[in-house]
Amino acid sequence: MNVRELRGKNAGELSEELRGRLREQFNLRMQKGSGQTPRPHLFKAVRREIARIKTVMSERSHGSERS
Repeated sequence: MNVRELRGKNAGELSEELRGRLREQFNLRMQKGSGQTPRPHLFKAVRREIARIKTVMSERSHGSERS
């Protein structure tokens, strides 16, 4: 998911998306711990998606404070 798509969503949708990505990250860690080796590139991809979502949420909160 790219930043344009994220900026088009409202706060509720962003928090839902964040919750989903955090759950996905947790599931990947559990798979790794149990010996099932998921595709390693997914760890990095999910971590970056979480960062993008948090960045958009932060931009919105800081933008509303300045106005």
